[in-house]
Amino acid sequence: MQFDSEDAAKIFYDEYARRLGFVMRVMSCRRSERDGRILARRLGCNKEGYCVSIRGKFGPVRKPRPSTREGCKAMIHVKYDKSGKWVITKFVKDHNHPLVVSPREARQTMDEKDKKIQELTTELRNKKRLCTTYQEQLTTFMKIVEEHSDLLSKKVQNVVSNLKEFECIDQELSQHR
Repeated sequence: MQFDSEDAAKIFYDEYARRLGFVMRVMSCRRSERDGRILARRLGCNKEGYCVSIRGKFGPVRKPRPSTREGCKAMIHVKYDKSGKWVITKFVKDHNHPLVVSPREARQTMDEKDKKIQELTTELRNKKRLCTTYQEQLTTFMKIVEEHSDLLSKKVQNVVSNLKEFECIDQELSQHR
């Protein structure tokens, strides 16, 4: 099979994956050393390979979860041809795991994820509004403190000025005695 673009190949394989009952994953690509454009792409089952645990210097980075990878080999390899088309050069059909019985079941989990994303987005928006309100209140408070500080500074200057004036008068009185 051949396609007019890399995206067309991705769309085709994604639709194929949904009809069969698995989730497509973009796995790898090969780029031109000359200009960096993509020359080949491997698309496969999301259960391809095995999960390598990501560990930091001081232990696990993330909370351990059961792996969704099962070493599945199902995939297609598409390559940019001299004719300007994207051609499937390799196709592995067989999966080593059960496929989802119906596409609806796969869609349901996406709908649940979408709902959760929507809830979290709403919560984030509310937290941002709250932060903005707190920031405005803090700015107002800082202005009040600054004005109060300026007022106190003027009063202290007046007191210092009055004391200096009083000292001068006191010295004059002391000299006349």
